[in-house]
Amino acid sequence: MELNFEHHQTAHCENGVASNLLLNKGLKLSEPMIFGIGSGLFFVYLPFLKVNFAPGFSYRPMPGAIFSKAAKRLGIKIKREKFSNPQEAQKALERNLEQNIPTGLQVGVFNLTYFPEEYKFHFNAHNLVVYGKENGKFLISDPVMDYTTSLTEAELEKVRYAKGALPPKGHMYYPTYIPENVNIEEAIKKGIKDTCKNMLAPVPIIGVKAMRWVARNIPKWAAKKGTKTTNHYLGQLIRMQEEIGTGGGGFRFIYGAFLQEAAVILKNDELKELSKEITTIGDLWRDFAVDIARVYKNRNSKSDIYNQLSKSMLHIADLEEAFYKKLRKAI
Repeated sequence: MELNFEHHQTAHCENGVASNLLLNKGLKLSEPMIFGIGSGLFFVYLPFLKVNFAPGFSYRPMPGAIFSKAAKRLGIKIKREKFSNPQEAQKALERNLEQNIPTGLQVGVFNLTYFPEEYKFHFNAHNLVVYGKENGKFLISDPVMDYTTSLTEAELEKVRYAKGALPPKGHMYYPTYIPENVNIEEAIKKGIKDTCKNMLAPVPIIGVKAMRWVARNIPKWAAKKGTKTTNHYLGQLIRMQEEIGTGGGGFRFIYGAFLQEAAVILKNDELKELSKEITTIGDLWRDFAVDIARVYKNRNSKSDIYNQLSKSMLHIADLEEAFYKKLRKAI
């Protein structure tokens, strides 16, 4: 039982699954377009929430939010289901396959047998598509891989019922309705406005204000908590930025590609210029990550490094604030 499903590799799992599922239904939207319409750019700082013994940082909205927002703005209906019973979850998935419905799943990364060891960590918001079953194995299209793969029933159950933060609980989803005529222009505008609203939010835990709060805390952590704890916090910051969903530099590059496409569709040259701007900011996020990695691995020779990291992040926050204000005006 193998469905006619086209696998495309993408930079981020949720956008990739959404793009591949919609393409299967005849709607061709790129990964950047899904990401932009779904307002994927985000930043949140939750100092009162501890994740891996460090404050909560995230460069992305809640799992599932990008596809849900994109679908709503495009008039697409998605069915989402969770199951307390793993056997029921498998039966529901197999029913979908019998009805020729490739199905998106939320899974834990740690026990994915086809993942290289260095990429395995406890993160339960990964996304993939199941598009068939052969010889007792489920056929898997994981958009972060450049090839399709497979998992046994037991292996798939293990990742669908991974324990820990954000447990998937057998979560599966698939589009049930796509309108004949999609208003892409209006969806793009709504996505951009929402991104600007979030990133320029007046509260201290979201957007550029949250970035500044983190930046100002870096030297304070060093003074109050010492080098070891501060380095652990910084390690968590760049892990959330560069490894868990490519949320720092990577997301800025995807958003730049979205603005390039949006500039053509909306006939708005200003978006083309802003695309270059957010790509440059993405480069600065990557440099920031490299500097933190050197500190974390004790390979840094700069004195006063924590103040320098703080200044770097404050500079990025200033650039992002100016960017979102220009973007809001352009749209």
